[in-house]
Amino acid sequence: MPKQTFKYEICELSKETVPLYCVCLEDWSDEMKEAGNHKALWYEKMKDKGLRVKLAKNNKGEIGGMIQYFPAEYAGVNAPGMLFIQCTWVHGYKKGRGNFQKKGMGTALIKAAEEDAKSLGADGLIAWGLALPFWMKASWYKKRGFKIADKQNMMILLWKQFKENAQEPKLIRKQKDPLNNIQKDKVIISAFINGVCSVGGLNYEKSKKAALSFKEKVEFREINTYEPEVIKEWGITDAVYINNNLITAGPPLSYEKILKLIKKEVKKLPG
Repeated sequence: MPKQTFKYEICELSKETVPLYCVCLEDWSDEMKEAGNHKALWYEKMKDKGLRVKLAKNNKGEIGGMIQYFPAEYAGVNAPGMLFIQCTWVHGYKKGRGNFQKKGMGTALIKAAEEDAKSLGADGLIAWGLALPFWMKASWYKKRGFKIADKQNMMILLWKQFKENAQEPKLIRKQKDPLNNIQKDKVIISAFINGVCSVGGLNYEKSKKAALSFKEKVEFREINTYEPEVIKEWGITDAVYINNNLITAGPPLSYEKILKLIKKEVKKLPG
C-alpha cells in the first residue's frame, strides 16, 4: 500500500490565534494555565523584533501544529545573521484538539520556515534538540537535513546553512553560578525566565509556589533573561537552581518533586 500523503495549510499568526499560540495549542490543559502569562508578555516584546510564528491546519481547518523562530541573539546561541527555532510543535495528545503527529505536519512547518528564512536573507536556520528518544528530539531535525553544530551535555545545536560564508553557530556556555557564596541561614531558589517557552513558565511558577511555602527559610529570586545582554552575562535562559544546583532546564518537574528537593536542602540549615 502506498504511503498516504497529507497537505496542510500553513498560515501566519493572527490576533485571534495569539491566545492559542501562547498556550502551545493546549487550551484544554489545566497545567498550562499554571504557567502564568510569561509567554504572552514575551510575545508582546518580540512581535516587532523579528519573531515569526506559523500555524498548520488540516483539511478541516483544524490547527494542529506551530513553529516559532526569531533572531538568534534572543536565544542562548552565538549566531549573527541567523534565525533560531525555539520549537516545532505538533499537538499529540488525545485530549483537546487531538493527535496530529506522524502525518507530516511538522515537516510541512519546517519547510515553510526554511523558505521564509531564506526570503528574509538569513545566513542560516538553527534548531535545538536533546539526545533523548523523547521530548524535543535532536534526531528529528537531523532527519530533515539539519547538521550538528555544537553540543553541551544533553543539548544538541543543529543548523542549515543558507550562505556560503555563514559561520557555524555555537551555544553560549554558562558564565557564572547564581550565587557567589551559599548562604548558611536560608535556601536560595534562583529562577531564570524569559517567557519564550511555556515549560519554562511552568517550572518558574511551580518553584515560586514551592519556595513560598517554606516562608523565611527559602528566598526566591527571579533573573529575567529576555535581553540578549543578560543571556550573554549568565549563559543561561530558562532554568531553576536550588542554591547552585540546577534542578531543571527542560521538561517540567512536578510540584511535588520540586517541593521534595527544596525540603531536602532546608533540612541542612542550622537550627
